[in-house]
Amino acid sequence: MLSQKPKIVIIGAGIAGLAAAKKLYTTQNFNELFELCVVEGGNRIGGRIFTNEFCGDKVEMGASWIHGIDGNPIYKIAKDINAFENDEPWDPLGGKMENKMVITEDGHEVNSSIVNNISSFFKNLLDFASGEGDFGGGIGGKIVERLRIENGGGIERVSIGSFLRKGLEFYWGLRKDQENVESFNLDDGGSEKDHKNGEIFNLDNGGSEKDQEHVKSFNLDDGGSEKDHENDESFNLDKGGENVESFNLDDGGSEKDHENDESFNLDYGGSEKDQENVEVFENWSRKSLEEGVFAMFENIHRHYSSAGDLGTLDFNGHSEYIDFPGDEITIAKGFSSVIESLGSVLPSGLIQLGRKVTKIEWQLENNDGNKPVKLHFSDGSIMYADHVIVTISLGVLKQGIREDSSLFSPPLPSFKTDAISRLGFGVVDKLFLQLSPTHHENVGYDGMKFPNMMMVFHQPDAKLNNPKIPFWIRRTTIVHPVYPESRVVMLFFAGEEALKVESLDDEEIIEGVSTTMSEILANAKHFKNSNAAAESESFIKFTKVLKCKWGTDPLFLGSYTHIAVGSSGDDLDAMAEPLPEKSGDGRNSRSCHQLQVLFAGEATSRAHYSTTHGAYLTGLREANRLLEHYQCVDV
Repeated sequence: MLSQKPKIVIIGAGIAGLAAAKKLYTTQNFNELFELCVVEGGNRIGGRIFTNEFCGDKVEMGASWIHGIDGNPIYKIAKDINAFENDEPWDPLGGKMENKMVITEDGHEVNSSIVNNISSFFKNLLDFASGEGDFGGGIGGKIVERLRIENGGGIERVSIGSFLRKGLEFYWGLRKDQENVESFNLDDGGSEKDHKNGEIFNLDNGGSEKDQEHVKSFNLDDGGSEKDHENDESFNLDKGGENVESFNLDDGGSEKDHENDESFNLDYGGSEKDQENVEVFENWSRKSLEEGVFAMFENIHRHYSSAGDLGTLDFNGHSEYIDFPGDEITIAKGFSSVIESLGSVLPSGLIQLGRKVTKIEWQLENNDGNKPVKLHFSDGSIMYADHVIVTISLGVLKQGIREDSSLFSPPLPSFKTDAISRLGFGVVDKLFLQLSPTHHENVGYDGMKFPNMMMVFHQPDAKLNNPKIPFWIRRTTIVHPVYPESRVVMLFFAGEEALKVESLDDEEIIEGVSTTMSEILANAKHFKNSNAAAESESFIKFTKVLKCKWGTDPLFLGSYTHIAVGSSGDDLDAMAEPLPEKSGDGRNSRSCHQLQVLFAGEATSRAHYSTTHGAYLTGLREANRLLEHYQCVDV
């Protein structure tokens, strides 16, 4: 028995903090060995997990998805508490439904062939960046080689954004090659030659190269994928992850309005004209439409990655993230049910709400009970501890290491502050709006009160941009009801646009979204009352708004972590290192008081950063670190 029980304080009652608290508290004989408390600056537990209610519907303000169910600890918890069973309506796929419609800002429903080809190519690019192998005869490697040359021989600071844009250039080059190779254009009099003798694409210079026995041909009719399209899964925004799954309109999308598709269908080999300049719709050339669809998927990846600008998302770091296998699903009873389950194990009073830490002093001597850590709170109170597990967000840590901040005293060592500075921490917000009961019937679509839409916009510098659509909407992509029959519609925003939405009042948001949806759907041919609606200034009306404010909430200052250009997985490892540091011989830099400050949370997980399961696992990691330190058997 220890002469004085060590005190462990966990800062933050998010999923990492609660996981650590539960692990410690449920360890055999823990109460006899340790004193434990959790301090939370907010008025609720859960952190960036927050199931709310809006207009009678359950909505997730933060985390929504379980990313892979095989071996995922969050799935196990949810299953054990029957959180997937609920009598209330909900969407188990979180918008990943049938009948998605891709539509331009002026109301043209985009032909599925164009969307499928771009989607599959985009997915292959991200799969390659994630380390899942090359495709189409080495296209990914060719793109990287081109970037290496342009960057003077290295790709250490290459971004996902530059890789994707270079990929789009290759896509256009491949398509031109395909149009010029006779063996791929039987409709224009070509002959169906033996593929062993047919010319194929040269990815380096657009020329031709023979011996097809040794080089795989790349066929845009198959979307640039060697896989059967029957296996293509629908595109998933909310952390399908690097796992961007291909969006296949043939499996539930809309292949409508062929009357307006005047000139081009990739599935049929194109036409004799210069395909780039052929007008597919009014104000849309084939090339501008393809670029718009490509940008649509880029924006989805902005939301997925939390990188407001993909030019800041590191290419090499993209392969650090590791998926759990299996389906990706939402939780019927809400993600907060997992939080409530974790918290229910802890006794009343162990979690202290409204206790915001303003300063962490560590490496103290000659203090209360010789405890090395002193916490200062916003109400002026203090608390001493032997060990502190810090689970605050990377955004708050970034603020805490600024010169004008004194969150840590003494300041964190350089290896820690450098990692905090280099890693990226972006803003991703959701916006919920309720359709007016007098207007939602105007947009009926396949039995739904509002369609599942993916929006295609002209590029920012294009002269054809609709001036009625505000800039903060132009880089969002997906709009869908929270479940098929709901009048509550959800949009995602990232980066500067998310911060802009946070700053707008409800009336400005209602006006901007109502106008945008009206402009897009008024010209669509497959909606009830669309002809009459086209004569109305704003025939779609929203009445109520609920928005997230993760970017400006002082307890978070953002949403989740990404590996920014200049950072790496090593920085995530550095984030996880406890203080004080160990010396070169493995001993702590000071002989006493080891493991004074420990760190948990999604930003400390190399393999699962940005996820709830990653945060959960880091909480267990730090609890186990302390249990091992005290040689507790239940580890």
